[in-house]
Amino acid sequence: MKFSVPSKTLYSLASGVSKVINAKNALTVLNNFRFALSGEELTITGSDIENALTARVAVAGAEGEGVFCIDARRLVDLLKELPDQPLEFDINQDTLEISISYASGHYSMVGAPGDQYPEYKKEEGEVEPAEFECDAEQILKGIDNTLFAIGTDDFHPQMMGIFLDIMPDNITFVATDTRKLVRFINRNCAPGVSMTCIMPLKPATIFKTIFSKQDKVQITITSKSATFRSEVFTFNCRFIKGRFPDYNKVIPKNNPYTLRVDRMRFLNAVRRVGVFVDPGYGMERFRITNDLVHIKSHDPSLCTMGSERLDCEYEGPELVIGFNAPFLIEICNVLPTEQIIVKLSDPSRPGVFCPTENEEGTDLLMLLMPMNVAEF
Repeated sequence: MKFSVPSKTLYSLASGVSKVINAKNALTVLNNFRFALSGEELTITGSDIENALTARVAVAGAEGEGVFCIDARRLVDLLKELPDQPLEFDINQDTLEISISYASGHYSMVGAPGDQYPEYKKEEGEVEPAEFECDAEQILKGIDNTLFAIGTDDFHPQMMGIFLDIMPDNITFVATDTRKLVRFINRNCAPGVSMTCIMPLKPATIFKTIFSKQDKVQITITSKSATFRSEVFTFNCRFIKGRFPDYNKVIPKNNPYTLRVDRMRFLNAVRRVGVFVDPGYGMERFRITNDLVHIKSHDPSLCTMGSERLDCEYEGPELVIGFNAPFLIEICNVLPTEQIIVKLSDPSRPGVFCPTENEEGTDLLMLLMPMNVAEF
């Protein structure tokens, strides 16, 4: 079996597919790529059992057909160092010796039988799949806005992913770790079907990396898994089992006080004052008046204190409230507009953070639970 393929094209695809492979695998064969040659097309597959990613590339000078496995880390490391020129692959299907040659070099590796590589199989009890097409950019926007809020607590596995509430005329992306929550509604994608699922962190991260340069993506989704297919890649992933919390009940219906502030000035002030927070608590105190936000933090164990004042526009009575500084920084980093709006009610109820203006067809909302403030 022989074929020729450009080294940099193969490196780009192989390095992408390698992202699905775990550093340590229960099955040794999962440390490999599965290469399959059929006609003038080569497919490269990586898997961790729960997820599988396949890339397709056209080859030249193909002779024969078949499948074989090749060590993923070693191949990616080799391709990274090779110059941009055609590579000649020659595979002995009896001994599985893999010969890789180019104008001034030759490398030899021993592969593994391709039939040993586990196939990605659907779970029993999956409902009939729903299919729709969407711009990859619209899915990426949802992932970008919610990824940081995914929970990490093993005791709440349903929160360790992004909840997709798919409706005929929009997709709502939600993530929460019980202390912060993000809801992003995207009406620029109209699936035409209704379904809900929870995409785990790893598949969401892989999708963000792999499909960032793709245009359209064909989505086939069931109650337990999904397949995302573009011109180059096919990605299969399984969902988290369980029920996601009812996010609509958590979002306050009426926060009457409105704070408007410059995002970057506010973010930089929170970062500076955050240097002096108690590391075990992470709280910053805010005293908000009509035209001023006073930010303060201190660490009693080290006798340190930080304080800054910032101009703002505020409608409501004077309010003292506390927020976790690292969470606040994450929220401000994701909000896209020059100014942000914070809707508040009292020191015990969550603050709602919004951009001053949403992109057309979208609605972004972030919620942050306050921390107890004894005094400013």
